[in-house]
Amino acid sequence: MATAPKPVLAAPVSYEAALEELEQLVARLESGDLPLEQLLSGYQRGAELLKFCRDRLEAVEGQIKVLDQGALKTWTPE
Repeated sequence: MATAPKPVLAAPVSYEAALEELEQLVARLESGDLPLEQLLSGYQRGAELLKFCRDRLEAVEGQIKVLDQGALKTWTPE
């Protein structure tokens, strides 16, 4: 029995959007009402969202360090 390919979800547009989606996803996962396949795909999406949020936070942290050193440098997200 072949399974359909899983749709690729778009990257979040912002840190706030990623965090909101992650919070909603965690609530659904914790509800215990999802079938196993959805639990797995939810976990995978959550890992992607977590990485996105961590990357954004690290980029902002780097900018703050530059500002703390008295230098003004344009922040460019990676």
